[in-house]
Amino acid sequence: MSFIDGKYIEVDSGVELFVQDVGEGEPLVFIPGFTFTTEVFSKQVEFFSKTNRVIVIDPRSHGRSTKSLHGNDYVTHGTDLAAILQALDVKNPTLLGWSFGCLTVWEYLKQNGAEQIKSIILVDMPPKSLSIKENDWVEGALDDIAAIYNSFLRNSKGQREFITSYITQVMIQRELAEEELAWLVEQSLKTPYYIAGNLFASGMFSDYRETAKIASQTVPSLTVVAEHWAEVAGNYLKQLTPESKVEVLGGHMMFWEHSEKFNEIVSNFLNKIE
Repeated sequence: MSFIDGKYIEVDSGVELFVQDVGEGEPLVFIPGFTFTTEVFSKQVEFFSKTNRVIVIDPRSHGRSTKSLHGNDYVTHGTDLAAILQALDVKNPTLLGWSFGCLTVWEYLKQNGAEQIKSIILVDMPPKSLSIKENDWVEGALDDIAAIYNSFLRNSKGQREFITSYITQVMIQRELAEEELAWLVEQSLKTPYYIAGNLFASGMFSDYRETAKIASQTVPSLTVVAEHWAEVAGNYLKQLTPESKVEVLGGHMMFWEHSEKFNEIVSNFLNKIE
């Protein structure tokens, strides 16, 4: 996947999103997670563009998209996604969100309904990030989340330290080569720390439980969760979205580390809803 494949689409006055649109067939739309970019889905683009129209988006203030001082929240990201689908004349897509990209998917559905959507694939994100209930699937303990926001996302050095730790401890299971880690950190740092802080707060205070419940009852849904919280996530989803198919694989970035297995899981899901 190269820059040549990409185009810029204006979604707001002075705000352009970088989008890659390759292949032909049923559309499959990828939305990356917190501060990450189109480039992390290169293995999915290579695989699925042989059979599908694959669209990958750098959300507002991510990657090559405009760094905007406004709209760095998931309500706006949902609106941006609708603008992209309309601009590209995308009909009946499958939406695949990873991490906070799931919030973009849910927000789109909240604003627009699921009538124009074929299916959804949600990669490793609870629909409500924080809870005081012991058995809820959440992003982390409230004090830990507060510490990230108050201690790390206040300058570039803190952002770099946070994302480096998160990559090595949560996202990837194996030991990364130095250049692999540097590349992954570089993708995240394309979003400035002062915008990353806004996005982090927006994501952590989101609550899409009702939207997730309705969506799973309306369109075919697949949720892929990481191994480290498979039990709590599985029990939680069984209660909230029992219609959604659940698969367990790898760490938080399993689509990158275990791309062949991940692509197989997604392919099997898509083939069953043809």
